[in-house]
Amino acid sequence: MNDRRDFLKAAAAVSLVTLTSGQMAFASEGSAYTNIIYTKDNPGKWAGKEGSHAPQVTVTGSTVAIMTKHPMSSDHFIVRHTLVLEDGTFVNAMTFTPTDKPESAFDLPPGYKGKIYVTSFCNLHDFWLTEEMV
Repeated sequence: MNDRRDFLKAAAAVSLVTLTSGQMAFASEGSAYTNIIYTKDNPGKWAGKEGSHAPQVTVTGSTVAIMTKHPMSSDHFIVRHTLVLEDGTFVNAMTFTPTDKPESAFDLPPGYKGKIYVTSFCNLHDFWLTEEMV
């Protein structure tokens, strides 16, 4: 169990460092992050998996709802959702088990306007990012 916890901690740390590094072309064509961070527009080696792995984001007022349209089983599941502001401020995260629905909702800081980064991590198909302006 410690290996999984250590892995999740490391994945979260890497994602926060990556998001705050000042690199705005995370997974754009030719980016240093190709096949490391995946997006709907740049799924890299996971082409065809975008619809079930890239997090879908809905913002209503100050609430960010995140859903990953992904089946959940003990062999293949979404591990975690994370919400980070444009300046790298960590807002919140939710870790899932294979029996959970990969859905989460987090509140933005009062009056926040700007870009948000939403991540979804699959145990088999890696780290997916969706950017949204609010």
